[in-house]
Amino acid sequence: MQINPQSTQFGATVTNVDLPNLSDDSFREIEQLWWKYAVLLFPDQFLSEKEQFAFSRRFGLLECGLQRSNTPSIARIRNIDKDGNLIPEDHLTRRFNIGNSVWHTDSSYKRVAAKASLLSAYVVPKKGGETEWADMRQACDRLEPGMREWLDDKIAEHHYAFSHAWHGGLDVMKPTDLANLPPVYHPVIQKHPDSDRDVLFVGRHATRILGEDKFSSRTLLRRLTHDGTNLGNTWKHRWSPGDLVIWDNRCVLHRARYAPRDQKRSMLRTTVAGDALVNEWATTAA
Repeated sequence: MQINPQSTQFGATVTNVDLPNLSDDSFREIEQLWWKYAVLLFPDQFLSEKEQFAFSRRFGLLECGLQRSNTPSIARIRNIDKDGNLIPEDHLTRRFNIGNSVWHTDSSYKRVAAKASLLSAYVVPKKGGETEWADMRQACDRLEPGMREWLDDKIAEHHYAFSHAWHGGLDVMKPTDLANLPPVYHPVIQKHPDSDRDVLFVGRHATRILGEDKFSSRTLLRRLTHDGTNLGNTWKHRWSPGDLVIWDNRCVLHRARYAPRDQKRSMLRTTVAGDALVNEWATTAA
């Protein structure tokens, strides 16, 4: 196994590794690397859906989909139909995926946010379509002392209906499904359970800070997201077929970059569910 870090503490490429056939010791080494670097790229893996599912499960239980279900979800993120043809630009699937272009952490609109996301590439555009990640551990470290102290006990509301209303996110849901996604609450500053580092937990799903004016606190959350992703603490990856990336939703924001509309794209994402103990406050307050 060879490790090529993008920086001293964020992002690394791992090669000479066969993910479907990892020994327990090799997996523990990868897990330790993931805790340190938060985003790991594995080129040339070409995992099948079954293999990606199995590798994802080594990190924990998988999340179910947005609709109420006991079945672990596999998300196919693509702009092509089952025959490989581009779907129309006004198709709901395309509109829904526009939301991925804004900085976010997966499932923070759930009572227990996601632990990890794993995304693999099958078909990629000739240009554009990168994914970008931001290290919110560094963002927290670089907060001004007065702001850091003020945020220390603040709780933010995260709400699917707020963050998905503008791009078709509500159209894919039945009213009963939306009712199962009420506002939830997460500390703005969180302690990462494995690295013990403080994290700034914001992104597009955060709607307001409890106990503060709704509109001014919403503006502050947007500014924290903007400033926290413009500190030289980001990594933008240009995809190749066969790539697999795993990132830590507990300390990383991500977004998809623009790709030409006539370029085909097909990705597969699995999401590892978070540990309820990580968000003990949200467990009692949501």
